[in-house]
Amino acid sequence: MDDRGPVNLDELATELLADAAMQNALRAAHTLPHPVDGLRQTVIALIRNQDLAEHESPGPATLLVLRGRVRLVAGEQTEVLAAHQISPIPNRRHSLHADEDSVVLLSVAIPQRAPTGTR
Repeated sequence: MDDRGPVNLDELATELLADAAMQNALRAAHTLPHPVDGLRQTVIALIRNQDLAEHESPGPATLLVLRGRVRLVAGEQTEVLAAHQISPIPNRRHSLHADEDSVVLLSVAIPQRAPTGTR
């Protein structure tokens, strides 16, 4: 994959689903190169019935479903998301379950580091 130009998310989704099907964990991911400070975007493929186990929130983030259908679970709250739907990620522990072969785009705001002192 060429990391210098535009990314075709449909092609990347196809590649990652094929890769995920061959992995023991039945998932695959690719972090997009991004020239903008403060933003990290990762495309994640999950084969049907696979999970990203419960984990801490990465901070301000959104989840966009590119393909398939997933469940974003945070405590008693469950959001069912289908292709082309976007949702904020709850600012607490949560998990993700693929109801079918799915690809999502995770966008995370990365806090800016304070510049180190220069004199």
